[in-house]
Amino acid sequence: IANGLDSVLDVAKYLLKKNQKDIYFKFIGDGSQKNKLILRAQEENLVNCEFIDPMKKTDLFKYLKKEVDVGLMILDNIPAFYYGTSPNKFFDYISLGLPVLNNYPGWIADIIEKNKCGYYVNPGDIKSFANTLIKLKKEVKLYDEMSQNSIKLSIGDFDRNKLSQKFCNVFDELL
Repeated sequence: IANGLDSVLDVAKYLLKKNQKDIYFKFIGDGSQKNKLILRAQEENLVNCEFIDPMKKTDLFKYLKKEVDVGLMILDNIPAFYYGTSPNKFFDYISLGLPVLNNYPGWIADIIEKNKCGYYVNPGDIKSFANTLIKLKKEVKLYDEMSQNSIKLSIGDFDRNKLSQKFCNVFDELL
């Protein structure tokens, strides 16, 4: 419910109306809204949406690397989420070199914009969301730059070894 994935179905529908039939959405997992989303996609003939069963994290990484071009950070427009979430999929995406498209303001949007590793679009802005995906598909040089920026961000700021060392240093200083 918190993800507000109906907004992605709205974008999928908009893209089909614009005759953009080569942008697909893959919904991976087993959330409480999955059946509702599948039913809506079937009723609206959203052939650009695929629903995939959950998989182990190691299999997910392999799948994302092979099958996905852009990581989506989607949340419903709830102000408490803006600075109150730490979505692990963001870190998965950047570690794989995926540009990230985010639909809610907050610290994740700030990081994405600062590091030029994707885009932030305003909540509920279906046209901007769709046009951003079209832009990333068409502008290969821009896509490659954002992909490299994702990797740089992952290695530079979110490397587990570096973070664990910082964590240990805090305890060493306290002791």
